[in-house]
Amino acid sequence: MTAPATSARNSPAAATALVALSACCFGSISILVTLATRDGAPLLSVLAWRFLLGAAMLGVLAGGIGALRAARGRHARLLVLGGGGQATIAFTSLYALRFIPIATLVFLFYTYPAWIALFAVLRGAERVGPLKVVAIALSLGGIALMVGAPSAGTLHPAGVLLALAAALMYALYVPFLGRLSGSTPSRVAATLVALGGGLAFVAVGIVAAVLPGAPREELVLTFVLAPTAWAAIVTLAIVSTALAFVAFLSGLAVLGPVRTAIVSTIEPFWASLLGAVVLHQPLGWPTLAGGGAIATAVLLLQLPQRESSP
Repeated sequence: MTAPATSARNSPAAATALVALSACCFGSISILVTLATRDGAPLLSVLAWRFLLGAAMLGVLAGGIGALRAARGRHARLLVLGGGGQATIAFTSLYALRFIPIATLVFLFYTYPAWIALFAVLRGAERVGPLKVVAIALSLGGIALMVGAPSAGTLHPAGVLLALAAALMYALYVPFLGRLSGSTPSRVAATLVALGGGLAFVAVGIVAAVLPGAPREELVLTFVLAPTAWAAIVTLAIVSTALAFVAFLSGLAVLGPVRTAIVSTIEPFWASLLGAVVLHQPLGWPTLAGGGAIATAVLLLQLPQRESSP
């Protein structure tokens, strides 16, 4: 996997293309999960095998067992806390697809940069600048537009709450994972987090199976899946986990976090368009307008800001 990094190192345009590729890979997760569950695969099984297969691929890319041993001091915390947090956020966000369309989910989830900024302000870790105020207002306004517009009256409140809960959890998870990873190499940390997430789903499936009564449909852990469901899961592991992470890291090394974040804002739009094309889900003006407001908020949060007192 040195070729992408090498080309990105020599060309900012190639690095931008890699980040855009990673955004499309990540933005395809909800569509692939929908395809797998539509063919009868329980959500828990889809996520468990996606994370376990993805962890195996990332482990190879990270350098194998030897590289993982170098992070021995942080193994348990990354597996249990990092993996468990990732599993909780993934299940919560994707379970919302039972109630709301993909476009609504991804745009609501993509409010997390604004929540990160808001939480930092409330903790006193950052000071309030005019752009932050505008960005937070735009993000919240985008939510209101998608959820409150007359043509959005069919949105299920449970789906909206699940999507926003996942965004809030992710906003708390990102800085927590940064502290948890410490100096651990990114690919090694990602391998451990993905492995921990997969093991967490396996543990939930085992517990649900041994408890009295039949487990809920979405909590069943099984290998017996339709070939089309397995195809979606393998694609999730290869494209939306291993390839997405490597492409993201390769581009990030050249562009830096600000430009990378700006390019990554194509993710929700890609997911929305793909959902409309592949799954024939509605893509009305409230979703597009609200999503545009959220994307604008994310872009504003990347700009240099003149800070004022909290």
